[in-house]
Amino acid sequence: MDTWSGPGSAPTRRREQILVEASRLFARHGFHGTSIDGIGSAAGVSGPAIYRHFPSKEGLLVEMLVGISEYLLDGGRRLADTHPAPTDRLTALVAFHVDFALHRPELISVQDRDLANLPDDARRRVRALQRAYVEVWEDAIARSGPERSTDEVRIAAHAAFGLMNSTPRSAAHTTPATAAPVLTAMVEAALRSETAADAAPVATAPAGGS
Repeated sequence: MDTWSGPGSAPTRRREQILVEASRLFARHGFHGTSIDGIGSAAGVSGPAIYRHFPSKEGLLVEMLVGISEYLLDGGRRLADTHPAPTDRLTALVAFHVDFALHRPELISVQDRDLANLPDDARRRVRALQRAYVEVWEDAIARSGPERSTDEVRIAAHAAFGLMNSTPRSAAHTTPATAAPVLTAMVEAALRSETAADAAPVATAPAGGS
């Protein structure tokens, strides 16, 4: 998206409105189950009018998924730059992604379902942007909390995304205001806990056991 109005804010231009409505329809019906006419109807324009903004339905999907990946990476890097203290940085990253996940859950669904429908070059671009975004998180996790191995940091980052990106299911029947503090607390607790090896008690055989 050449302009992303941000999670929770209303789209300010026709192009953004088309992207928002298309993401909702793709999430509900899938890329192949959504027509240009259906997108136009949802956005309040004729189907053919969409071609004034996007070259094709595939081009719309490209801009949607590449655009949101760029938005997340830019936001993550900005927070890393403006929050030098590791714990503050991690708190800001959690709040940023939780806000996105709660206000744009349809984009998570589209990413999960329709990434394979992107052309090869666009799919590689999305993957590269996602890897860079994960690296921002891994750096923040590694700098805060207990010392962890590279593998443990990577697992922690992906586990956090698993929690936050559950919103199409976990928060589908509630409001962002209700879900945000619950989800935020769960993610922060998971990221700042000790490693499993350090936290787990050592199992011992009961007295008299065989």
